[in-house]
Amino acid sequence: MCGIAGIVKWKGEAPRRALMEQMLAILAHRGPDEFGLYDDGIAALGNARLSIIDLAGGTQPIGNEDGRLWIVFNGEIYNYLDLRRRLIEHGHRFRTRSDTEVFLHLYEELGPQALTHLNGQFAVAIWDRQSRRLFLARDRVGIRPLFYTVIPGGLAFASEMKALLLLPEVRREIDPLALWQTFLFWAPQAPTTAFRDIWELPPATFITIDGERMETGRYWSLDFAPADARPTLTLEEASETLQALLADATRIRLRAADVPVGSYLSGGLDSTYVAALARREIADRLHTYAITFREAAFDERRYQDEAADFLGVEHHRIEVDDAAIAEHFPRVIWHAEAPLLRTAPVPMYALSRLVHERGMKVVLTGEGADEFFAGYNIFKEMQLRRFWARDPDSALRPCLLPRLYPYVAALREGGAFTQAFFSRGMQALDQPAYSHLLRWHNGLRLVRFLARPLRESADGDRFIRERIACLQINRRWPPLSQAQYLEVRTFMSPYLLSSQGDRMMAANSVEGRFPFLDHRVIAFAAALPPTYKLIGLQEKRILKRSARGLLPPSVLRRRKQPYRAPIAQVFLGPHAPAYVDEMLSPTALRESGYFDPQAVGFLLRKGRARGNLSETEAMALVAVLSTQWLHHHFVRNFPPALPPLRAPIKRVIIRLP
Repeated sequence: MCGIAGIVKWKGEAPRRALMEQMLAILAHRGPDEFGLYDDGIAALGNARLSIIDLAGGTQPIGNEDGRLWIVFNGEIYNYLDLRRRLIEHGHRFRTRSDTEVFLHLYEELGPQALTHLNGQFAVAIWDRQSRRLFLARDRVGIRPLFYTVIPGGLAFASEMKALLLLPEVRREIDPLALWQTFLFWAPQAPTTAFRDIWELPPATFITIDGERMETGRYWSLDFAPADARPTLTLEEASETLQALLADATRIRLRAADVPVGSYLSGGLDSTYVAALARREIADRLHTYAITFREAAFDERRYQDEAADFLGVEHHRIEVDDAAIAEHFPRVIWHAEAPLLRTAPVPMYALSRLVHERGMKVVLTGEGADEFFAGYNIFKEMQLRRFWARDPDSALRPCLLPRLYPYVAALREGGAFTQAFFSRGMQALDQPAYSHLLRWHNGLRLVRFLARPLRESADGDRFIRERIACLQINRRWPPLSQAQYLEVRTFMSPYLLSSQGDRMMAANSVEGRFPFLDHRVIAFAAALPPTYKLIGLQEKRILKRSARGLLPPSVLRRRKQPYRAPIAQVFLGPHAPAYVDEMLSPTALRESGYFDPQAVGFLLRKGRARGNLSETEAMALVAVLSTQWLHHHFVRNFPPALPPLRAPIKRVIIRLP
């Protein structure tokens, strides 16, 4: 993992070296090991490197043989050794053993088509100094971030938006559309970001810019088998194939590292499966890492201990309490660069800090399994609502719904409220976003906390319709596949892999690797019949079958426990941090201008009087507080004082004739 940044000025004054050094300094947490800078008077490319492959020789930026192409790269290419052999056979000469140079030569040979040959996670920039063309690209599902902004006479890009906010041409303003999208979809939806005039390159997308034109292309799209497809493998055959695929996906993620690799071990099926596969490949004792909570409702330490004992790993854990969540929350917003609806990223930040303190740079994790093997309750909810819709007058069918959300008090008891909540739009079965419309419309309830000008200047229903149209859901897919596609595009890529994933790891100079997000595993899962993934209320059917013998029976049998973290008691309890009153005071809210002070004040009084909040109210509290911190960090008090870089910048300076 690295941080990359660049400025290209086709017209006007050349990029300023001092500004590039500031951009690297503000990204130093992503790559503190060494820093590189290329500057030819038109393009300046910078890299803050976390050294993982070719520790001594992989310094970036890297040029090709004749110095025409230069690359900065964030991520890993897991099949780089195979690609390197082929490129050598085609006459390419290498100066390093790094995967970055492999991609540079592959691009030299194939252009953007090179992206289709990669198995990896990456954000990349390549500058062609001869044609004066910039190429930017991002991996298939958006594991690694990449942002850009258009400036007078040029364009700038970076791994994180804070580097772009250093540019004097960029306005430091929060985009109200990002607030609406967060309320509806839980995160800003690419290309929209939290800041005006800064854009996120969507997953599986590349752009080329030559100063006159910007061309965009997609090189991959998620595709599922049509509803009428017949399975080519039995469930048992598919289970064996899946284990082989996951084993290889894990193996190559361990191979592509010249440093030790650890693994997260939450005690759930996904991370335990990955740790089990890694344990078979690592000769030394595997180190695993986990979060625990004092509250039993959030804690999974029993299953973590059973999994660790069964696998024979060296297990480390960190207990996160309310005070720790309150303490880390402001820093988490600095790294997330987006409003949040949950505190769940905060323990993930604390976990990656534990990994860093233990001297580890790389960890395997289980992200992607819930999306591609139907582990989330939203998939079961959809199935149950469709089942209920066949007999809408049934008194028994809706009784199944509260079982999905035992942690939501308002839904736990069932009754008239639950029936009214889940029956909304229940019979609109032909809606392509049927599975998610209930969640998205529930998000509209948060809009009442917006300041009146923001609340009245937009239409949430229109945003939902526009997002559905943009996603182009294939109606030939079965309902479960449509739901999975929506979850990947609207939640996994923009939130799970960003605010809760890359950003929390990168904050502590840790790289995450995700075997379930190997594109071969994704393609295999997408081709499976829905019943291989979800049957009745049994999630991840094929995944559990393929893991037999590798995991302790207790982990295989356990009911899925969604990862959650405390909210209301953290910010409203007797030990709530002082910044809650400071950030949410009427004066502070009026100054930022995003929220209605009266509505927020009522929410605070209600929560403190009751000692708790409903799920929706708790989400609103986090949304308001996180946005206020976003404003504090990036609008009122930016830029911060930047510490000096820990290592000297290695410069490659070429002046064009």
